[in-house]
Amino acid sequence: MSDQNTLHRQTWVAVGPAGAVGSILRTDDGFEVRLPAKSAEGGTYPTLAVAKSALFAALGPGSEYPEFHEH
Repeated sequence: MSDQNTLHRQTWVAVGPAGAVGSILRTDDGFEVRLPAKSAEGGTYPTLAVAKSALFAALGPGSEYPEFHEH
């Protein structure tokens, strides 16, 4: 049996050359970007693709595009 009210949360970890640089969490409102190096949240975005782009942009100029691993 499955409970139709259960929301399966998903998390993607962004990994760059120096290790984990951020994460994306699926929420009821969209995809929330979290940046451990920043004091503020990265924001909530409507799609995973947009959230990945926002996380990459927050890394700053010259950063390599991170790999995203779902957990």
